Amino acid sequence: MSNHPPEAKPEATIRVCVVDDDERMLQSLTQAIDSHPDLSLLACAHTLAQAYDMLDRHSPNVVLVDLGLPDGNGLELIRYIHANRPGCESMVFTVFGDESHVIASIEAGATGYLTKDTRTDDIVSRLLQLHAGGSPISPVIARRLLTRFRALEPDHTVETKGTETPAPLVTPLSDREMQVLEMVAKGFMQAEIAELMQVSINTVSTYIKRIYRKLAVNSRTSAVHRASELGLISLRERP
Repeated sequence: MSNHPPEAKPEATIRVCVVDDDERMLQSLTQAIDSHPDLSLLACAHTLAQAYDMLDRHSPNVVLVDLGLPDGNGLELIRYIHANRPGCESMVFTVFGDESHVIASIEAGATGYLTKDTRTDDIVSRLLQLHAGGSPISPVIARRLLTRFRALEPDHTVETKGTETPAPLVTPLSDREMQVLEMVAKGFMQAEIAELMQVSINTVSTYIKRIYRKLAVNSRTSAVHRASELGLISLRERP
């Protein structure tokens, strides 16, 4: 593993780690990330074992993960990050563009998926997009997923006595995400939630991004309304 010593950058810089055994690709990514004023490359790992050690030593905001590693599958690392690093996002960067790998990665907790034919400049912009709360995905992958979902049942609601009930979440909220959602519904601000949960504001922000993504909303009000529709919370119990 190579701990790359980046030049000093502002504290607001997005901290990135890369896990890939392709040395040429690592060199290209290193140059692109280090040349961007808002990104800082903390370290690189070539194997799963090195990646776990890297995460013990560093606290990245984003980890770029290849799936095909010499000692295992990058999905293992993505699951670990999702379960143990709530303030960190993981984005797949791989040669695999088939549906099964994409679905498995999303289920493991990845919030972005790029294939290795993506231009280096585009990868940098997607890292920024991911950290800002987006879920970047290669166009060819997005097209395949859209085709798949269009082939499924088009009615996304269930009619009950003349009313429509939203379909249940494909990816349920975790216990911690539900805790944050309850506090958001009660009107607590991020700083207050962070203090109550004894975590950083960045961690709370990450939870909220995940809640928004899973509920398919982009605001606190919409999140509370959507959660109420799904029966996750009861607004009648709120003061």
